Amino acid sequence: MPRWHIDLGRKVTGGVVRQGRKKKKYEMGGDQILVKVSDVEKRKIVRTKGGGIKVKAVEVTYANVTDPKTGKSKKVKILGVVENPANPHYVRRGIVTKGCIIKTELGNAKVTSRPTQHGVVNAVLLKE
Repeated sequence: MPRWHIDLGRKVTGGVVRQGRKKKKYEMGGDQILVKVSDVEKRKIVRTKGGGIKVKAVEVTYANVTDPKTGKSKKVKILGVVENPANPHYVRRGIVTKGCIIKTELGNAKVTSRPTQHGVVNAVLLKE
C-alpha cells in the first residue's frame, strides 16, 4: 500500500486539519523496497515526475568498493551483511541500506550509496 506525502497535522490551536479535497497522484509515495543480497541481480525501473526514469535495486550481488588509500575502485562480490545501524534485524535478513557494513572479497566495507535510489551499491573499504 503506498504512502501519502500529505500534511494532515494540527492547527496552532490544536484543532484537526480537515482535508478539503481528494488525494492527488503527485502526493503519493512509493512502496518500500528492501534490497537483499542474492546470487541474481534484480532491478526495477520506475517512472518519475516529469517523465524521467529511476533505476531501483531489488537484489544485489556486487558492489563498487573504493580503497581510500589508493583511491581506486573495484567491482567485488558481496558475501553478506555484517552490521546495519538502520535496523539490527536487517543483518539476519541480508538487507543492504546506506550506512550498513557489508562483507566483501576485499574485506569489510561501508555502503555510501542508496541502493533503492541509485540502483547500485557503492562502498568504501574499512581499515582492518
